[in-house]
Amino acid sequence: MDGTVLIADDDRTIRTVLTQALTRAGCRVHATGSLSQLSKWVEEGRGDLVITDVMMPDGNGIDLIPRIRGQRPDLPVIVISAQNTIVTAIRATEAAAFEYLPKPFDLPDLMTKAGQALSRRPRKSDPALESPSPREGADPAMPLIGHAPAMQALFRMVARVLNADLPVLIAGEPGTGKSIIARSFHDLSDRSGNDHAVLTPADAGEDTFGRIIEKTRGGTIIIENPSSFDQAGQARLIGLIETLEAGAERANLPRLISTAGADPQREMLAGSLRSDLYYRLAGVTISVPPLRARVDDILPLADHLLARAAVQGLPERKLSEAAAGILRVYSFPGNVRELENLMRRLALTASGPEVSADELREALDQPRGHDAAVAPDAGTGGISVTSAPLSDMVEAHLRRYFDLHGGELPPPGLYERILHEFERPLLEVALDATGGNQLKCADLLGINRNTLRKKLTDLNIEVTRRRKLM
Repeated sequence: MDGTVLIADDDRTIRTVLTQALTRAGCRVHATGSLSQLSKWVEEGRGDLVITDVMMPDGNGIDLIPRIRGQRPDLPVIVISAQNTIVTAIRATEAAAFEYLPKPFDLPDLMTKAGQALSRRPRKSDPALESPSPREGADPAMPLIGHAPAMQALFRMVARVLNADLPVLIAGEPGTGKSIIARSFHDLSDRSGNDHAVLTPADAGEDTFGRIIEKTRGGTIIIENPSSFDQAGQARLIGLIETLEAGAERANLPRLISTAGADPQREMLAGSLRSDLYYRLAGVTISVPPLRARVDDILPLADHLLARAAVQGLPERKLSEAAAGILRVYSFPGNVRELENLMRRLALTASGPEVSADELREALDQPRGHDAAVAPDAGTGGISVTSAPLSDMVEAHLRRYFDLHGGELPPPGLYERILHEFERPLLEVALDATGGNQLKCADLLGINRNTLRKKLTDLNIEVTRRRKLM
């Protein structure tokens, strides 16, 4: 890898890591914690690649990209950001960033992208995306945030087709936020200045369709779950689409965004969704992952929802570490909508500023001492806590965890994630058993006392006032 890389990030650690990695790869590096300094370097003609954070003390990295493009159109920019929202992804794409990577980023991935940027000309921006930046103030009912690879892929897809003249079909389980994403296609696009309308089976009359077409010229029509329309209603939807396709002034026609279940093709094969309607609506299909496939997003989402509830006037709450551990392994059949309702309920019912494990179990309707997603379900052939070997219990838990992903593999990093979930309760129970005596605890575990201390520090485990179990 050869070239000069300009880095702008207010985190000294990130600047150091990137500088070392890029220098080892053969690059020359200039790093700064200031956008003004970055701008100066760009104006002086320095650099073959820019890597910039978004939220900086003296401005916004994405806002700087148009100026960079104006001065040096061939200088590629890679955006890195801890603001892992759909708006950030869209803004980075609209600004024609070479790449957008959420923090914490995968260093080998970033190095690969940097190598690509240095070895070829930057990608040409899509004319369909040459539009004003989406409104920063957009605040959807459910947060469209997520660091999980599946959500970042979704954000990138939305950004690429946000203003394209194609119908979009958004597929996913109930509660994943499909309707919010559908609305985002209107609110964050260059159609936001015009009206939008939502079509449900109750709106399937011919006269209603005519009024909606007139109302939404230049805007957006969102069709909620077309397979729930009866056959006559689906026929009218096809008539609506044919009317739009026959329109003389395509620039003024509304765009069609639809939502569907997790497998719209299966709905089509089962006969609940007409094939000719499906193919008209599925110009681009975007699949929204269930929450159980985004395990690392659960706690950030929960914190965000509790903070938003406080802004809306509910008491300020945060999750205890024990409650957070339970939440991470809960299956969330109701997806993000269930998590949102759960956090609002806890904001109202928790007895103090910190939500305890028992309060979370009660809100989840789980028996005390039995975390549904951790221990096997006795009613479905699970293994008894009191009679089964530990290895059988762990195996049963792991098999259930895999089953919760509906035939798909869990997110990467499973080995470290499982070890982390097991290590904390092991240390806490061992500390309780030894009354908080670290020397006895280390001897019980068969590890060095210094190793135990480091683990307790890393896991932020409180040692004092441990209750003795023996």
